[in-house]
Amino acid sequence: MKVIRVYSGEDGESHFEELDLPYTPIANAEVTAMRGASGIQFRHSPPGHFISWHPAPARQYVIILQGQSKITIGDGSSHTFGVGEVLFADDLTGRGHTTEVVSPEPRVSIFVPLTE
Repeated sequence: MKVIRVYSGEDGESHFEELDLPYTPIANAEVTAMRGASGIQFRHSPPGHFISWHPAPARQYVIILQGQSKITIGDGSSHTFGVGEVLFADDLTGRGHTTEVVSPEPRVSIFVPLTE
């Protein structure tokens, strides 16, 4: 599974990168290292909901449970996140990104802010 990270560059703009999760074998499975989180929030956003340019409020994972949202960065690049996809929002400075619900149904997502 890949995680898409949006991060702040030295140019003051946000950028995308694809991250591989660092799994470690354990019993008959694989796990990642435990990370500290300050809480969990569920969010319901209606179709067409749009948030103009903004940096992430915290380093956080955003997991899509229903619907789709499109994240656009300063150079015009975008990524559409669907059910089961994970965004690691790490663009805490600069202009940030825009977020738009592009599915005909609401987007339901989980936000998990990190403490580290």
